[in-house]
Amino acid sequence: MPQPLKDAVSVCKSILRNGFEAYIINTPLQRKVVLDNLETEDLEREIDICTDIDFDNLVKIFPNIGPPLAKYSFAHLKEGETIFHFYPADNLDASYPDTCVSKLTPRLLKQLEEKGELSLNLACPYIPRSKDAFEGFESLEQKEIAFKGIPDETLKRDYLLAIRALRFSANYQMPIEKNTWFAIVRSARRVLDYVSVMDVMDEWRKVEAENMWKFVKLLFDSMILHGLIPELTSLSRITHIKNEEEGEETVFEHTIEVMKRYPEELPYDWYGTLACLFHDIGKLYTAEAVDGKILFYQHHQVGAKVTRKILRRLGFLPEDIDLICHLVRHHMRFHFMLTDKGIRRFKALDEYPRLIEMVRADIKARNGSYREFNHNLKMLERAEIREELLEPLLNGHQIMEYTGIKPGPLVGVLREALLQAQISGEVNNVDQAIAFVRNYAKKEKLS
Repeated sequence: MPQPLKDAVSVCKSILRNGFEAYIINTPLQRKVVLDNLETEDLEREIDICTDIDFDNLVKIFPNIGPPLAKYSFAHLKEGETIFHFYPADNLDASYPDTCVSKLTPRLLKQLEEKGELSLNLACPYIPRSKDAFEGFESLEQKEIAFKGIPDETLKRDYLLAIRALRFSANYQMPIEKNTWFAIVRSARRVLDYVSVMDVMDEWRKVEAENMWKFVKLLFDSMILHGLIPELTSLSRITHIKNEEEGEETVFEHTIEVMKRYPEELPYDWYGTLACLFHDIGKLYTAEAVDGKILFYQHHQVGAKVTRKILRRLGFLPEDIDLICHLVRHHMRFHFMLTDKGIRRFKALDEYPRLIEMVRADIKARNGSYREFNHNLKMLERAEIREELLEPLLNGHQIMEYTGIKPGPLVGVLREALLQAQISGEVNNVDQAIAFVRNYAKKEKLS
């Protein structure tokens, strides 16, 4: 082995002993280049090393480290007549295994071109370089999301780009270029194989609440959601009645529409929108056909349990899981016409404004009736009144006894007047109530 390569091995070992990775890029090729240079008596030797160490830690091991001299490198070290160029390693979990090891650098590529030795299998080598969020993408000025170069080859370098492309498309409201889309669909299985759930969710969390419905739809259309959350995609095979005029729709279609509608009243509410994604997931487990109708009894209760299992699998924090499951479990409460006691029980729930907006979004998604919803909104106003003030201090029989009037509409009038006097604070006890109804009855008789 030529001495420059032996020295490079020593450099790599020093880095390895400090807890980092390092290796000589394409050792056979560099050995050939070094030997060719020795034959031409070229005194200056250059070796390319790939490592995951950063510049600051590299300086601690080799104090005479200098700034980069070669394209895409991040540092260089000169020892005698040999210059070592350091390139960042591909340490992404989501890159394709066969292409994540550095095969070539711009310096070596240039030497091969000068000697006419560039072979076809080096046409798309992995060249280590620093990463940024838009690396691998064409400029957004094209008004579409597109991978650079050959989409399939670009995606092989980092399968996380597939999820990122879906995020860009959703957030920037741009279509995905056709060949890029074909590459994502073709690689859906590999995306799930090589990209960790944590990395997927890190991209997901960067999707704005208003655009989450689009992101989820893209996940579904690309077949990635089928492997990530199969419980959700199964909803595309379950139907329910949208409304009497429009008939059936799939539960998944309804879910997407609810997610789209929810941020209209509560913008930027990421967790509330995510709860809308799972709000009907229990219908998969509770669907039952009875007399030609499909019923989903207790789907909200079952859905909360299923959601908890899924969110744990996706790596959510316990407090976030509790919040989302709470919203799923109680999302049906405001759908039914509530009594005074019912509305008070509802208002005692945590996050009840979010629950109201989930119901509003559900009604919008179905083009449904607001009758029960509007009734409950009015009842919420009454919930501001203390419960003891919702009933008059005297019932109908007592009002007739103390005023001497006979059964009839006047009893109801006195009862309502007494209740309003209690709410305003004019009447605070039974004695005051008796005096109030007697005076009120006299005025009514005189009139």
